[in-house]
Amino acid sequence: MSHTQPPHKLLDRLAGLEVEGLYGRSLLLTRDWTLPELETLATLAELFETLDREGFSPALFPNELHLALFFDSSTRTRSSWAGAAARLGARPVVVDGSATQVGHGETAEETGTMLGMNAHALGIRHDLVPGEGNRFMREAKEGIERYLESLGSRRVVPLVNLQCDIDHPTQTLADWLWLRQRFPEGLAGKTIAVTWAYSPSYAKPLSVPQGLITLLTRFGMNIRLAHPEGYQLTPESVELAAGLAAESGGSFDLTRSMDEAFAGADIVYPKSWGPYELLLERVEANRAGDGARFEGIESRALAQNQLHRDWICNEERMAATRAGDALYMHCLPADIGDEVSPGVLERARLDLARQANKKLYVIMAALAAAKERDLGDRLRELTESR
Repeated sequence: MSHTQPPHKLLDRLAGLEVEGLYGRSLLLTRDWTLPELETLATLAELFETLDREGFSPALFPNELHLALFFDSSTRTRSSWAGAAARLGARPVVVDGSATQVGHGETAEETGTMLGMNAHALGIRHDLVPGEGNRFMREAKEGIERYLESLGSRRVVPLVNLQCDIDHPTQTLADWLWLRQRFPEGLAGKTIAVTWAYSPSYAKPLSVPQGLITLLTRFGMNIRLAHPEGYQLTPESVELAAGLAAESGGSFDLTRSMDEAFAGADIVYPKSWGPYELLLERVEANRAGDGARFEGIESRALAQNQLHRDWICNEERMAATRAGDALYMHCLPADIGDEVSPGVLERARLDLARQANKKLYVIMAALAAAKERDLGDRLRELTESR
């Protein structure tokens, strides 16, 4: 399944977009980007994917260090960062957050300064504590910029949000690219059910559903957000999603019923996240450095999840979607038998891999646009000289 245009067509399309305006730009929240900027990023990602499928990697940044800092576990995002950096000619390095001095009082700004003085790009995942992750990233970016300014250096070190407490932009942009491919006629008027689902594993962050509702509402889609009582998203994200839906001509509806959300939907995205009030308790426990309390909150969250084990994406619910054949999406890993039935997941397995693979090209696009001032010309030159 492919609706991708050939490289020369994509380069021509890119020439009419705002590539130069993305120079020096960090990717912190999708809501910070205009629709034309997002379209530019999507076109770049599509171009990088097409070139990659043809076996060509545009080595734009040889001998550079592209560093990623992870305070939470990851498979797909870590490998996407490494794959993106390598395809751009850079050397990827991934550092575990526990290996830094952050736990010993080093500030976010200090961390940014120390990492930014050696790296040419920085990715950060910091997603477990509400109010902490995105703030940490912005302060780290400030540390990088102050350091470079003090040297009079023109080196550009963009920061890419690899998941925070508010948003997971590389994931949700990958989801958007996958939807564009699957629905080439356009997304306006399509209905997606973004629903909570039961999980016996850790109390997951709110960032993926929040990122989805604040991105997809911008394209005229009909978003149905479903979750049990106590699993609300942040008021800011919900209010923003409602406003964006009204502006785009789509809709945004809240329901406490998974069945209601699935009924007639074109796309379903059932995924677990933690109980809102308990996640907020993490803030105080984190600031107090109280590890035992932090773990206790996790146990209470999982116990609360147990009250809603019937929130599962199964064959019966999928049969109620449009023509009984909605597109199933998940950021992975999905808890098989809990979030989703084995049969539903098995049928979607290859599609989920294709969805996940889009993240690599989103990261490539974000880094290339931020770091290369004459990106369109450079890509045309490299592509035509293959």
